[in-house]
Amino acid sequence: MNDAKRLAAVEDALAKVQDPELHRPMMQLGMLKNLRLDGATVRMRVVLTTPACPLKDRIEGEIRAAVVGQVEGVEGVELEWDSDVSRTKGVTGRQEIPGVRNIVAVSAGKGGVGKTTISVNLAFSLLRTGARVGLLDADIYGPNVPIMLGLDERPSAQDGRMIPLTKNGLEVVSIGTIIDPDKPVIWRGPMLAGALRQFLFEVNWGDLDYLVCDLPPGTGDVQLTLAQSIPLTGAVIVTTPQDVSLADVGRGIAMFEQLRVPILGVIENMSGFVCPHCGEVTDVFSRGGGRQMAESRRIPFLGEVPLDPAVRLGGGAGLPLVLAAPDSPQAKIFEDVAAQLAGQISQVNFEAVAAPVMPSGPRIRVG
Repeated sequence: MNDAKRLAAVEDALAKVQDPELHRPMMQLGMLKNLRLDGATVRMRVVLTTPACPLKDRIEGEIRAAVVGQVEGVEGVELEWDSDVSRTKGVTGRQEIPGVRNIVAVSAGKGGVGKTTISVNLAFSLLRTGARVGLLDADIYGPNVPIMLGLDERPSAQDGRMIPLTKNGLEVVSIGTIIDPDKPVIWRGPMLAGALRQFLFEVNWGDLDYLVCDLPPGTGDVQLTLAQSIPLTGAVIVTTPQDVSLADVGRGIAMFEQLRVPILGVIENMSGFVCPHCGEVTDVFSRGGGRQMAESRRIPFLGEVPLDPAVRLGGGAGLPLVLAAPDSPQAKIFEDVAAQLAGQISQVNFEAVAAPVMPSGPRIRVG
């Protein structure tokens, strides 16, 4: 068999390999590029829909199984990994942020569930995969991101646009770096909405694969302004296993559904306390409620994050856990959750490609 026929046979064999998240042939999706033969080795570039893909090993195994020993003369495969994060499909009535491909809202039905800790560590976990990531602290009344990141300088401006502060490669904007630390934000809805729109559209975010938005708890003005201003890729709901937290989660989910914002998944925080001395797990706030709630509503469950003193200490010291201890088991948990989130984003964007452009949701009046 000459090289031309062998290459054609390789293409036929690879036509059966499907993306495990999108369930479509990778050749058809244009994810296998620069296919060529180098002696008995097949070389190609695999373009993933997210650099945080949790299924690289599975994809590589299926590509090898399809051609090695199945196509005459092929004895090996060499893969070059790449990624091309797809952009959220536009929604009429909502303005895109130039250069920002996906916007993820991290929300919680009530305060005290560790939503900002989750937002910060998820953002850095996505960043560590090679993605370009920004973090918007949209919790105007309680901006804790600067404390968790150790940011005490004020942002600058250029050509009338704010330049985000940078922490270890993460682009960060927070009102907590603009106002005096002890000064309360006493704003009514219109002022709050105006400030949020400035942070969205009057900031030079640059090119970002993901913009993580840390929202305030509840279902108030910030959530409404954000969902009606920009094409959100979707929302992540953070909860603890307690019944009181889970009860509030339902209202948050209903709000995003009414605003036609996809629910990317649920994260259960404070899911068991791992003793740093003996390793015994104690379910301080019960366990499994988040998973059960997600399954009952048929929405994705992204993972469980246990209580760990290192998470608190890292945030208080301005160095989040995934930066302070990147090889720790706790950092691996955040890494896995971020990979699951990135996979859900890819799936939402893929499913939107063939769907008609949706009009914006109903305008909700408050008061």
